[in-house]
Amino acid sequence: MDISKDLIAASSTPLVLAILKNKDNYGYSIIKKVKEMSRNEIIWTEGMLYPVLHKLEKEGLIESYWKKAETGRRRKYYRIKKEGIEELDKQKKQWEVVHSTLSKEITFEEEE
Repeated sequence: MDISKDLIAASSTPLVLAILKNKDNYGYSIIKKVKEMSRNEIIWTEGMLYPVLHKLEKEGLIESYWKKAETGRRRKYYRIKKEGIEELDKQKKQWEVVHSTLSKEITFEEEE
């Protein structure tokens, strides 16, 4: 199934925040986690993810730090901040309203 770019863009912030709420992570691992969680339906690229991470960091929702991996290579990790958890809760509630609305059978009464 092709998921629209608009929907992918709209869902990127809550997905990233949800992943980081679970544990600190780095870019490539976040991309893999989204792919895994969506059963290969949502495929992100680095070019899509990193602007989102930079925006979230600029907004004060996440912060980054450098850490040496087991391979010896340095990676930039991201962690969610208290403000990010609050934003995630807010966005989850918004998505629940949209999902609930879409899940209902929509009917119209005939106008007189």
